[in-house]
Amino acid sequence: MPSMKAIVYSRYGGPDVLQVAEIERPTAGPNEVLVRVHAAALNPVDWHFVRGTPLPIRMATGGLRRPSHQRRIGGDYAGTIAAAAPGVTEFVVGDPVFGMGHGSLAEYLTVRADQVVRKPERVTFEQAAGVPLAGLTALQMLRDTAHVRASQHVLIVGAAGGIGTFAVQLAKSYGVHVTGVQSTGVVDLVRSLGADRTIDYTQEDFTAGDARYDAVLDNVSNRELPTSCGW
Repeated sequence: MPSMKAIVYSRYGGPDVLQVAEIERPTAGPNEVLVRVHAAALNPVDWHFVRGTPLPIRMATGGLRRPSHQRRIGGDYAGTIAAAAPGVTEFVVGDPVFGMGHGSLAEYLTVRADQVVRKPERVTFEQAAGVPLAGLTALQMLRDTAHVRASQHVLIVGAAGGIGTFAVQLAKSYGVHVTGVQSTGVVDLVRSLGADRTIDYTQEDFTAGDARYDAVLDNVSNRELPTSCGW
């Protein structure tokens, strides 16, 4: 069977548990495509899986003391179609695509064809790989959960993070007044993304005062937000 290189781990811990291994290359099953990975992105959830914390996450890895089998890591990816299962007509070999799968820190991964998106030409593989989890989360929170609309006021806590940077831009595209909360070193970044107001949490308590918001997107969740923040 053909093989490939992949980042794997077989016990919980820090970066030292990660290894580059030669493993069997997957094949596309029914309704799947095989993607040759050009770029991949990491998110906090990937690190939680490697560390095995919080403990309930170990239910997904199959073992309380250690993963039940050698585990691959990574979800976000961008690459090209290397093969497609019979009956898959949406893509052909060589199509540039991106999305979320399992084990994206590898040369290849298999993904359901209906969960793959064609990569726009103007977007690089590296840029596309950074979109799926963070971008989709921001979109779902603002559009599907908060139902934000023009002229509303939204507070985005952690505005300089992965989800936050997408949220600021998406909110502005809806015509929303955005207040971003972040640390001193990234205030200019958040402003450049379109935030109408920025709060440096090292200098100002953003939960104090008379400000009112139609929605709060909290990407940090390290403190309880009072009613004055719109909860």
